[in-house]
Amino acid sequence: MSIDAIDRQIIQATQAGLPLVAEPYQAIAGQLGLTADEVMRRMAAMLENGVIRRIAAVPNHYRLGYRYNGMTVWDVDDNHVDMLGQRVAELPFVSHCYQRPRHAPEWTYNLFAMVHAKTERDAEKQIAVIAELLGGDVRRQAVLYSTKILKKTGLRIAG
Repeated sequence: MSIDAIDRQIIQATQAGLPLVAEPYQAIAGQLGLTADEVMRRMAAMLENGVIRRIAAVPNHYRLGYRYNGMTVWDVDDNHVDMLGQRVAELPFVSHCYQRPRHAPEWTYNLFAMVHAKTERDAEKQIAVIAELLGGDVRRQAVLYSTKILKKTGLRIAG
């Protein structure tokens, strides 16, 4: 996966985020002497080729009032984790869901799902919905609440 000089300029211009304007691709295009269509076409190609992983908003949940951000961790049967994970990932309040390897005996959890709520009670309701969905397949579970944001950025390419 190689990039040319223009792709590199686009990455550098967008890596800290798109401009908060009505037409962000037009703003980037103007900065680089390109058209907005060219910027969007190149970004779509870089996304498709795996040069960039995603184009997405990265919210600061705390600033939005979501104080109860919890990574729920679940110990479920490995034979069912894909199917169960798919169901959990479809819940509207789960921002991301994935499988991780166990590190027994200390860490037996293999299914992870992040929830965000404004109150502890709302977070507990969301967790209860996940628990109900997983049903008898859950052997153990825990919630790891975040206490602060440590990083909200990806890789940065120097100029």
